[in-house]
Amino acid sequence: MKEVFSSAAPQETIILVGTDIDRELDMEESLIELERLVETAGGTVVGKIVQRRESPDIATYIGKGKLAELRLLQQEKAATTVVFDDQLSPAQQRNVERVLEIKVIDRTALILDIFARRARSYEGQLQVELAQMRYLLPRLGGKGLVLSRLGGGIGTRGPGETKLEVDKRTIRDRIHDIEDSLKTVSAQRALHRSRRIESGLPCIAIVGYTNAGKSTLLNRLTDAGVLVENKLFATLDPTIRLLVLPSGRKLLLADTVGFIRKLPHALIAAFRATLEEVIFADLLIHVIDASSNEWQEQSAAVYEVLQELDAADKKILTVMNKVDCLTGHAKFRRLLWKPDSIPISASEGQGIDQLLAALDEGLSHLSRAVDLLIPYQDSGLLNLLHEQAIVQKTEYIPAGIRVKGLLPASILGQLAAYVIDRKD
Repeated sequence: MKEVFSSAAPQETIILVGTDIDRELDMEESLIELERLVETAGGTVVGKIVQRRESPDIATYIGKGKLAELRLLQQEKAATTVVFDDQLSPAQQRNVERVLEIKVIDRTALILDIFARRARSYEGQLQVELAQMRYLLPRLGGKGLVLSRLGGGIGTRGPGETKLEVDKRTIRDRIHDIEDSLKTVSAQRALHRSRRIESGLPCIAIVGYTNAGKSTLLNRLTDAGVLVENKLFATLDPTIRLLVLPSGRKLLLADTVGFIRKLPHALIAAFRATLEEVIFADLLIHVIDASSNEWQEQSAAVYEVLQELDAADKKILTVMNKVDCLTGHAKFRRLLWKPDSIPISASEGQGIDQLLAALDEGLSHLSRAVDLLIPYQDSGLLNLLHEQAIVQKTEYIPAGIRVKGLLPASILGQLAAYVIDRKD
């Protein structure tokens, strides 16, 4: 797939621009995170500008005075790109570019660029391209440096404007084609999901802020071999693996794309098919980076995305990861603030036994304790029990095979005739 953006090639030097218009967020921490995004994309930050204002300037977001200051800093640092921490309107982006005469992008474009670099599967690439096209379409007007398009006005009418309309039509057609392709992929995913449901195996989805340690946890629990890097959005494509708990209960464990503050709505919409693993999960593991001073804000950002997916009311097991990075009072404070969570270190293996026990407890409502008596002529049902149930005891008696265990609801009806005792 051809990338629409190349927001931070290795040779690019970047100036970050942040404002504290959103008073609920820490501006300095938000810029630190933005710098990490730039580094993930391959750029180098050479300067930062912050501004305190009540509302964005309608023309340039930061106003003429701060824009002049930005221009001086850009010339001093010889920066090639400016990245805003907030989403710019197409008009604001064009106006700032005209003054600075270099490329100007916002947080959304930067995240889209990272996603384009990280997507490996066909579905992931389609989802990223769809989000990019939707972002790009309203930005085709004017004389923006990123797109190098002719705008309206004296000396630029005629063929230039026609070319612009052709480009818009081409993008709309491409959006339509991608949406059709994603419908097909989504149907295939739904078919696979229905087969998993028929298997009777419960599904648990791992969610959390980007770089909280979700893939590390998946590798620890299942030996999945998923890429692990100390970078934001190291993995995008969902991974599903089988996990057998110490009790014998089998389940499917799904890793999902990491969330982030100010996650572009276009990405949530484009990745909705992938994130349906969260929507249809029986239980969510919310992984929190306990070593981050911003863990509460990051946790809130995760819940905001879950709310958008109508999944915030699901049963959630909270895990405080990276406790090996905490010592003394800091560790005590984190766990005191989140007393219902499970402290673990996915990289070191600390707390994994406690987590597995909690998963067993969290899924207990999906199965029933039963006592079965299976005639010898129906002994083939033992294969079904060992595949989909937790067999606790098997006894061969003259009347048949007596089996005690935990049965999922999916096969309970099928074996109801063999139940001699049920404990609800």
